[in-house]
Amino acid sequence: MSAFVVVIPARYASERLPGKPLREISGRPMIEHVWRRACESHASEVVIATDDERIAEAAEGFGAVVCMTGDQHRSGTERIAEVADLLDWDDKRIVVNLQGDEPAMPPALIDQCAELLEESDADMATLASPVQSLDDYRDPNVVKVVVANDGDALYFSRAPVPFDRDDDGAAVESALHHHGIYAYRCGVLRKLVMEKASALEIAEKLEQLRALAMGLRIRVGVPGRRPGPGVDTEADIDAAEQALSENFPD
Repeated sequence: MSAFVVVIPARYASERLPGKPLREISGRPMIEHVWRRACESHASEVVIATDDERIAEAAEGFGAVVCMTGDQHRSGTERIAEVADLLDWDDKRIVVNLQGDEPAMPPALIDQCAELLEESDADMATLASPVQSLDDYRDPNVVKVVVANDGDALYFSRAPVPFDRDDDGAAVESALHHHGIYAYRCGVLRKLVMEKASALEIAEKLEQLRALAMGLRIRVGVPGRRPGPGVDTEADIDAAEQALSENFPD
């Protein structure tokens, strides 16, 4: 595997859970758990990108490399693109975007996402697992992805896709639950942030739809192991804490 870097974008002002990166889980701020998972991968470098001094101070306190960015960014992709420019990374360098609310992301999946991009001619790579239940299929907070025969994404949606026209469960069985992790080369990253948000991205509030609207190819891999739960609301913290205690007892 070629060298790759991980950038963890982290912002303080979460609408559903303010101060989310600093919320304590198992005695540590959540952002520290995410950073530890990244450090356990084969990444050559791990950077926390933030515009908030509170997050920066906490991250530096547990030994992380921090890159301060502007506060104008609307997505983690935009924040990571600024990091790539500030650190003068080459267009060919592979960057994994590990979201700051994924404290139980297995390090092997970080490696898999980077390797998936390295071994394909796609512009980006990401991961998705089979949808686990009818409730998840219908849940707008569970992003679904439809994939072509070659493994490239056709569409991402909060809606239940593919639609179960016959109501026989076949669509649910074929649906994939998208995981919030991406790999891209810095050159593609720079192209993404130069483009305006597409109508699809604005409607679904899914930044990856900008890439599809631009005609970029996103390769989707199915991991052998599901990531632990991400944290979006107060209710998710207990589930994340349990997943950490079971899988990453440190």
